[in-house]
Amino acid sequence: MNGWSEGISRAIDYMEEHLTEDLDIQTIAGEACVSGFYFQKIFCALCGFTVGEYIRNRRLTLAAQELSSGKARVLDVALKYGYDSPDSFARAFTRFHGVSPSAAREKGSQLRSFAPLKIKLTLEGGTMLEYRITEKAQFTVMGLTRQFNMDTSYQEIPRFWSEHMKSEQGAVVCGMYGICLGGNGKLFNYMIADNYLPWNEVPPHCETRVIPAGTWAVFPCRGPLPQTLQDVNTQIWSEWLPACKAYRLAGNYNIEMYGPPAEKLEDTYSEIWIPIEKV
Repeated sequence: MNGWSEGISRAIDYMEEHLTEDLDIQTIAGEACVSGFYFQKIFCALCGFTVGEYIRNRRLTLAAQELSSGKARVLDVALKYGYDSPDSFARAFTRFHGVSPSAAREKGSQLRSFAPLKIKLTLEGGTMLEYRITEKAQFTVMGLTRQFNMDTSYQEIPRFWSEHMKSEQGAVVCGMYGICLGGNGKLFNYMIADNYLPWNEVPPHCETRVIPAGTWAVFPCRGPLPQTLQDVNTQIWSEWLPACKAYRLAGNYNIEMYGPPAEKLEDTYSEIWIPIEKV
């Protein structure tokens, strides 16, 4: 992944230069030479917040600076920073700053500032991350798919799992896999799935997907879920991929594989599969 930090830095600079315009995730990701799907995963793992949250917080910061000068009208500032109406702008502004846009124009108003990101090279890593590179043949999965927004997926996907396991479908699809299927923007599909057995009928509300043959980086995760899985995921995007010189990302999807239930939480086993190809 040569030029990793430079690519992320270019993407951040692009966002900063176009905060008053419509920002498209594919264009932003193009600055980092990855797909929009992967850029959003990488950005969130590295920064701890989503691309959408970063853009929104930066816009509201700049909007407050303009209003506090006392010269700009609330309506003009709202339109400048992408809000369709003064009401929607006022709600977002008040949630972020704790005061209304009109109050921000008064002297002495206490406002919040969200600084632009800057890439700094620091000495990190030095930790062990177990993985293996393996070739997998094409296989087919069957399961239930739901669409999610990248900005809220960390909260919504666990609810999807909880609802599924309590439903009748939970007895049909056990959930061997959790599969992220990349979309063209903020939206992507997530599938709770098992291996497809062609001699069985596909149950109602379920579908099949073909996962193509290819090379995968497989990362074992041992310990309680979801914390262990999230910790390994962060290491993959923030340490392993930036340091990887022999492979680059391939495909617009990745897979979580869940082992059978363990008697003790610390014995729980799962894996993260990332599709890759040689540079």
